[in-house]
Amino acid sequence: MYRILFVCHGNICRSPMAEFVLKDMVKKRGIADDFFIESRATSTEEIGNGVHHGTTRKLAQYGISTVGKTAIQLRKSDYEKYDMLICMDSWNVRNTMRIIGSDKDEKVTKLLSFAGEGGDIADPWYTGNFDDTYDDVLRGCEGLLSYLGY
Repeated sequence: MYRILFVCHGNICRSPMAEFVLKDMVKKRGIADDFFIESRATSTEEIGNGVHHGTTRKLAQYGISTVGKTAIQLRKSDYEKYDMLICMDSWNVRNTMRIIGSDKDEKVTKLLSFAGEGGDIADPWYTGNFDDTYDDVLRGCEGLLSYLGY
């Protein structure tokens, strides 16, 4: 089983988008039992809040629900619990490292690296563009599944 944790700043836009997109992808492919997928925040700003309405609306266009998800902060102990900590941008990587201390097992990476890109997924909290964020997340998740052999 692959234990995957997506990480962004507030855990209300990008990381829950990635969490639910990947959950939907593995369910549709009949491989959901091979995965445990969640998401976390590096900050405390949105802890307890639900998924941003822009993410909720965008995912609803594809029949993907985010009901019940609230923002949770990344903990140092999450490093041992998950096989991969996949960040949305370089700042998330830096802040994840600040929380976990070290990446001795090289579990921390950026989502777009699985799509053969080194860039960051823009934060729609600031850009307002949930379409581009979705496209980037989808590319990254497809690349991740390919990387894992699915």
